Amino acid sequence: MTCEAYQAQYRAYVTMTEQRLQVLCDRYLPQSTRIGQAARYSLLGGGKRVRAVLVFAACHLAGAEESCAVDYAAALEMLHCYSLIHDDLPCMDNDDMRRGRPSCHRQYGEAIALLAADALVTAAFEVVANAPLAAESRVSAAAILARAAGARGMLYGQELDKQFEQETANEQQLLTLHHHKTGALILAAVQMGCAAAGADAQVTAQLEMYAREIGLVFQIVDDVLDVTSTEETLGKPIGSDAENGKTTFVTLYGLEGARDLAKQHNDAALEALAPLGKRADFLRLLAGGLLVRSK
Repeated sequence: MTCEAYQAQYRAYVTMTEQRLQVLCDRYLPQSTRIGQAARYSLLGGGKRVRAVLVFAACHLAGAEESCAVDYAAALEMLHCYSLIHDDLPCMDNDDMRRGRPSCHRQYGEAIALLAADALVTAAFEVVANAPLAAESRVSAAAILARAAGARGMLYGQELDKQFEQETANEQQLLTLHHHKTGALILAAVQMGCAAAGADAQVTAQLEMYAREIGLVFQIVDDVLDVTSTEETLGKPIGSDAENGKTTFVTLYGLEGARDLAKQHNDAALEALAPLGKRADFLRLLAGGLLVRSK
């Protein structure tokens, strides 16, 4: 796959996501309510849509039409958006900007932002429950989403994130934190794509190994960008990790050490794809893009 073909496919997946999110917002998040307005403000405000793209790519690699997975991709983006709204709240990271504009609580107030996030997470499960797929697939997808988002997944990672504002994390603790906080939803993305396609166990296992590695790549590069980028480029404050006293891959390894570590995990992700041959080329290029991203 050429870089041009990869970029065109990525854009197509993003377009599919945005179009479906608009339809689902009209169905589940009415503009007649403040919480609906706030939820749509955050959900439809752009973003890389990496998790949705992974759902589509996994579904396609497993041999099904990407359109089968569109509701799962949209649901995962809804749930991810809820987590971002919560992350930005004063009791969490206290960030005033998200994607180049005021964060949800700055635009709508803390109470409405909290409720909008809750509306997004419940809508995500409603979308999965009503997806036009077999009941077995929908039950599997709902279980994947709940496990990834809950107290054994992303929420546990957020707990650790707050804990390590007060104390210094070691290498293993930091890896555990980000396997949950960032990695859980990235892992869920490929699992939901496989659930949409009815993928066999071997394909699912290879994609899970890949997802675990790129989840770490994503977070390590995030830590690097928090030090090296600008607010204009990222669309959110930089240096917030240091202000909050967080242990990051940069504080543990330094900039070059963190970049080297990201490369190691990227190499491991590519190794996980080796048994899948050329049909995994899109995912190979996606991993490379995450490694060198600037925002």
